[in-house]
Amino acid sequence: MILTADQLLLPDTEALVRGFIEIDGERIVAAGEGTPPRPADEHLGGTVVPGYVDVHSHGGGGASFVTEDPDVARQALAAHRRLGVTTMVASLVTGTVPDLKRQVACLAGLVEAGELAGIHLEGPWLALKYKGAHPPRLLADPQPADVAELLDAGRGTVKMVTIAPERAGAMDSIRLMTARGVVAAVGHTDANFDISREAIAAGATGATHLFNAMAPLRHREPGPVLALWEDPRVYLELIMDGVHVRPELVAFVASTEPDRVVFVTDAMAAAASQDGDYVLGELPVEVRGGIARIAGTDTIAGSTLTLDRAVRNAVAAGVPFVRAVRSATQIPADYLSLPDVGRVAPGKQADLVVLDSGLTAARVMHRGGWISRD
Repeated sequence: MILTADQLLLPDTEALVRGFIEIDGERIVAAGEGTPPRPADEHLGGTVVPGYVDVHSHGGGGASFVTEDPDVARQALAAHRRLGVTTMVASLVTGTVPDLKRQVACLAGLVEAGELAGIHLEGPWLALKYKGAHPPRLLADPQPADVAELLDAGRGTVKMVTIAPERAGAMDSIRLMTARGVVAAVGHTDANFDISREAIAAGATGATHLFNAMAPLRHREPGPVLALWEDPRVYLELIMDGVHVRPELVAFVASTEPDRVVFVTDAMAAAASQDGDYVLGELPVEVRGGIARIAGTDTIAGSTLTLDRAVRNAVAAGVPFVRAVRSATQIPADYLSLPDVGRVAPGKQADLVVLDSGLTAARVMHRGGWISRD
C-alpha cells in the first residue's frame, strides 16, 4: 500500500514534509517527499512519525516484565504499543542470579519471536548508596563469570546492562559486555569522574537515566554526570516525566547534545494503568498521583511515564518537535543497535504513529498492520 501525509518526519531533516510511504508486507520499500509513484491507498491525517522505541521499561498496563510468564510480559507490551511504542526492550531489576536466569530465559523467547527487541539488566551490579528501588541485600560485585552466565541465559538477547563501575570486577565485566555486543550503561553509581571516564574507555556507551541514582554534579567533584555528558561516545538516557528531572534541565541537555539524548520511561506496572499498590521485583510500591515510590518511603521506584507523554512533555519544555521525536525513535534505535526501526525509510519495519494536534497517538502501525485501540 501507499500512504500519504501532509506532515511526515523523514530521516535527516529538521522539518516535517508533505510526502508518502510505500509498504510491502512488514517493510517500508519507499518513502520520500512529494508525490508518490502511483495513487495513494490512504491519506493519513495528523503528523506521521516513526514508531516509538523504548529501551528502558519495566512494565505497564498493570503488568511487569519482571516475570517468568510470557503472557504477563505481553500484557505490559500491549499497553505501551497502543500508545505508539512499536519497539520495546524489557528491563529487569535486581534479583539473585538463578532468578534472573529464569526471567531472562522467559523474555528471550519473546525476543526470538520478534515481540520484544531485547532485554536490559538493571542490577544486581549497582552501588548500595544509589540503589534506588533495588533490594540492598541482593546487590553484588559484577564478577565476569556471573555476567557471562546471565548473558548466556539470554541466548544473545540481552542488549544492555546497567553497572556501577566502581564495584570490584566492573571494568573486566564492561570489557566482556562490549566484546559480546552488549551495551554497558553506567548507572546507580557512586563513581567519581575519573572512574567514570575509565569505564567509558573500557567500552561503556550508555548513561542509565542521567542524573538519577548517581553521584551528583558538584563543582569540585563532577562525578559520573560530567564524564558521561561530555563524552560523544555516550548516549544519555533521560526520564522526561517532570518528576525525575526538572523539564528545564532535560531541555538544556537536549540543546547541548541533540543527537545523544534518549528519552526512556523507566516505567513500572502502573504506567498506562492507574494509582494503586504494586510490586517492582520484590519491593512493594505505592503509586499516588501518578508517582511511584517504595512503600512507606520517598524513594522513587521507576515511573508511570509513557513515551508518547515524554515527547509531549519535551515539546512543552521547549525541545523542538523533530528533536523530541528523534529522542524517542531513531536515537534509541542507534543506542542499542536496532537497525530495523526508528526511521521512516526504505528497508525499515513499517512502524508508524499518527499523532493528532495534541501529539497523542491517534493510530499506530506495527509491521505494516494497524494496532487495535482495544
